[in-house]
Amino acid sequence: MTRETLEELIENFALFDDWEERYRYLIDLGRTLPAMDDGLKNEETLVRGCTSKVWIVPHIEGAGGNAVFTFTADSDAHIVRGLIAILDRAYQGRTINDIREIDIDAAFTKIGLNQNLSPNRRNGFYSMVEKIKAVAG
Repeated sequence: MTRETLEELIENFALFDDWEERYRYLIDLGRTLPAMDDGLKNEETLVRGCTSKVWIVPHIEGAGGNAVFTFTADSDAHIVRGLIAILDRAYQGRTINDIREIDIDAAFTKIGLNQNLSPNRRNGFYSMVEKIKAVAG
């Protein structure tokens, strides 16, 4: 089974009629994330600006714009794990050049998260994006 792309994920969210269903889908997405080793959950990997605990461990293989970005991440909140899954679809395995071109704001709006997430969750999402972009350069 292949993971859907960010564009396919946006299309999948559009299939749901209400936000109750979309939240369930978001939580289900979070369940698809691989487990993160508890030893990686520390102050260094903790994302600041999130109400829930979120840890991201980035990895870059190669150099320059064609270097490939991967990351492992986890949260203690189900909805936030779903948000991590969206970031996984957007950034996982992409080159640094590709990451610079991804319009995560547009995806966030198309999915409807800008209107349906609490301000704290929205801020947390963008704190994760900032950490990814800072590492990816």
